[in-house]
Amino acid sequence: MKKYVITVNGNKYEVEVEVAGSGSSNATTVAAPVAKAAPVAAAPKAASKVSSSVQKVTAPMPGNIFKVAVKAGDVVKKGQLLLVFEAMKMENDLTSPVDGTVAEVKVSVGSVIAAGDLLVVIE
Repeated sequence: MKKYVITVNGNKYEVEVEVAGSGSSNATTVAAPVAKAAPVAAAPKAASKVSSSVQKVTAPMPGNIFKVAVKAGDVVKKGQLLLVFEAMKMENDLTSPVDGTVAEVKVSVGSVIAAGDLLVVIE
């Protein structure tokens, strides 16, 4: 038997695993909590703050731009639609994380995007 510590959803568990071919047929698996681990970090957000006045909106996942609802110079409110992208056969709305003015739109309809690509800059 070999002992391992496995972390699941931030909880650590000590388990014993029988090594295949070790000859023992009465293997036991133990899943007792060891200690509470630190919380797992959250996934990256669709927008990352660069400074107090500039907000860069990035792609949360890969896909294709289906619709662009804003252009440079447009005034937007928090929650307003910026663009729609298709990912995994579904249309996904990307909204403004802040109030501000669109400084740049880095994509157009039909653009292929990867997770983390810069899409819109809001000042």
